Amino acid sequence: MAEPELVDVVVVGLGVGGEEVAGRLAEAGLTVVGIERDLVGGECPYWGCIPSKMMIRAANALAEARRVDGLAGSAEVRPDWAPVAKRIREEATDTWDDKVAVDRFTGKGGRFVRGSGRLDGPNRVHVGDQVFEARYGIVLGTGTRPSVPPIDGLADTPYWTNHQAIEVEELPASLLVLGGGAIGLELAQVFARFGVRVTVVEAADRVLAVEEPEASEIAAAALRADGVEIHTGVRAERVAHDGMSFTLHAGDRAFSGEKLLVVTGRKAHLEELGLDSVGIDCTQRYLPVNERMHAAEGIWAVGDLTGEGAFTHIAMYQAGIVVADVLDHVRRMKGGPDASGTASVMGGAAGVVSAVGGSMSAGGSTVAPGSVPVADYRALPRVTFTDPEVGAVGLTEQQARARGINVQVGYTDLTSSTRGWIHKAGNAGFIKLIADADQGVLVGATSAGPAGGEVLSALVVAVHAAVPVSQLRHMIYAYPTFHRAIEDALRNLK
Repeated sequence: MAEPELVDVVVVGLGVGGEEVAGRLAEAGLTVVGIERDLVGGECPYWGCIPSKMMIRAANALAEARRVDGLAGSAEVRPDWAPVAKRIREEATDTWDDKVAVDRFTGKGGRFVRGSGRLDGPNRVHVGDQVFEARYGIVLGTGTRPSVPPIDGLADTPYWTNHQAIEVEELPASLLVLGGGAIGLELAQVFARFGVRVTVVEAADRVLAVEEPEASEIAAAALRADGVEIHTGVRAERVAHDGMSFTLHAGDRAFSGEKLLVVTGRKAHLEELGLDSVGIDCTQRYLPVNERMHAAEGIWAVGDLTGEGAFTHIAMYQAGIVVADVLDHVRRMKGGPDASGTASVMGGAAGVVSAVGGSMSAGGSTVAPGSVPVADYRALPRVTFTDPEVGAVGLTEQQARARGINVQVGYTDLTSSTRGWIHKAGNAGFIKLIADADQGVLVGATSAGPAGGEVLSALVVAVHAAVPVSQLRHMIYAYPTFHRAIEDALRNLK
C-alpha cells in the first residue's frame, strides 16, 4: 500500500451535499480531496430533481393544452417525447457527463479523484492505489441507491430504476410501476400524459402513504383521470420477463407491461465504506449522525446517507452545518478565537447565525452566541410534483396524535376558494393544518393544488418560526391567490 498523503479534509462522495462541503472548504483555504466514483453532483442533476422536473413540466404543458376546451376554445394535442429527451440529454445532463461539475470543484481549489473511497482506519481513506490521511477530518456523502425488494425472479429481469426511466429515448407502449411513493407517482403521471398505458402497484393500502390520507386520495384521483391504473394493498410475489414484456404476480392476480419501473425506496450501502475500521456498525440502513452531522470522532456525514430525507434541500442544509462545524474544528485545533463568527460561512445553504442569544438560524438550526448551528428538522418541507402538487411540512395528523399532542385540524377545499373557482379546470387541491392546541402553533400542514409547492412556503415559515395561530389569523392574505385558502383553513381549525 502506498504511503498516505497528508491533506486537511477528505470528502468521500460528491453528491449535492458532498460537493457543497468540499467546494466551500476548498474556498476557505483548506486542502481538500473530493472522491466520487460516479458523477459529481449525484442523483439530483442527472437522474433526480432536475431532469424529472423537466419531464413533469412537459407533461403538465400537455395537460394544460387539453384543458383549453371549456376555457378558451379548443386545442389539438400531439405528444412527442423527442424534445423532452433532447432537453434532458443536452441541457440538464450533458449526456451524463460531469466535466462541468468537476471543473467547478477544482476551480475552487479542490483536488478531484475518481474512484470508490473507503475508510482505512482513523483519519485514513483508501481509493484505488492512493491513501489519504486527513489532518482535520473526513466527510461522507455517498448517498443511497435504489432498494430493490427480494421478489422472486426480479433480479434476473431487465427492470428499470429511476435511471433508465430518466434516460429513456423512446417511450414504451405500457409501463408497470412498482411503488406508489412520490417518485413512482410523478413518473407514472408523466408517462401516462405522453400516451403510455401505466399501471401502479403499491403494497400499502394507499399511495403517498407517508402523507395525509387526503393527499393520497387527491393524487390517486388525478392519476386515474390521466388513465393510470392504481392497485393498492397488493404485495408482489413473483416477476417474469419473456423477452418482450413483464408480468408481475401477486396471489391470483397478474399485471403486465412492456417495461417495469421499480421505485420502492432507497438504501445507503454502508458496507462499502469501511466503517468497521473506525468502529461504526455498517449493517444499518442509514448512517446515524448527531445534530452537528458527526458520525464519529473526526467523521461527518451529509445528505441521503444520514436517513433524514432524500431531498436536495436537506443535503444542502446539512452541508452548511458541516462546513461551519469543520471550520470551527480547524479553528479549535489551531487554537484560534471563539466560533462566534464561524457559522456565517453557511451563507445561502442554511443562513447566517443571528447575533441574538438563543435564536434560530435560517434553515431551522438552533444556535447560541459563539456556537455552530445544530440541525432541526421540525419544519422539513417536502413536495410531490404530481399535478396537483402535494406540499407538506412537519407532522401529519396521525403523527401528531401519536406524539400525544392535543391536535386541532383545519381543512379547506381549494375549489371553494375564489382562486380555485377562477382556475376551474385542474383546480383540485386543499389546505390542511395541524395545530397544537395547547401551544397555539402549527406543527404540520399540507398544501395540495396547482401551486401546492409554492403555497407551502408560507406554511413552512409558520411551523419553523412557531408563529402563533392568533397571529396567522390576523395576517393579510392577498386576494385572489391560492395561498389565501390558508385563511379559510385557519378559520376551520377545531
